[in-house]
Amino acid sequence: MPRTKGSKNRPKTNTDYASQIAEKQETIASLNTEIASVTANIDTLKADLKEKKTAPKKAKKEVSTLEAKKAKADAKAAEEAKKIEAEAVLKKLLASGMSADEILEKLK
Repeated sequence: MPRTKGSKNRPKTNTDYASQIAEKQETIASLNTEIASVTANIDTLKADLKEKKTAPKKAKKEVSTLEAKKAKADAKAAEEAKKIEAEAVLKKLLASGMSADEILEKLK
């Protein structure tokens, strides 16, 4: 009976398990350091994200405060303008010879 081709012609390999184990352990150590650095990077990015999320809220609050102040100032300016206009009309009416009683009658 003929032998199958190559069944006995394999070279014997001396496997060095110790070097393979050391190589794999080095790979594991490098992967662990990469994981640690990525985790640290993620933590810093989370902190940055938190800061950036709070910034618009603060800005919105400041904008609303400034809008309220602007509205108040505009109302005050309008009131002042009305007062000045009323005084000008009053002076004009007094200059035209109208008495204070007639002016009060027109205002009612």
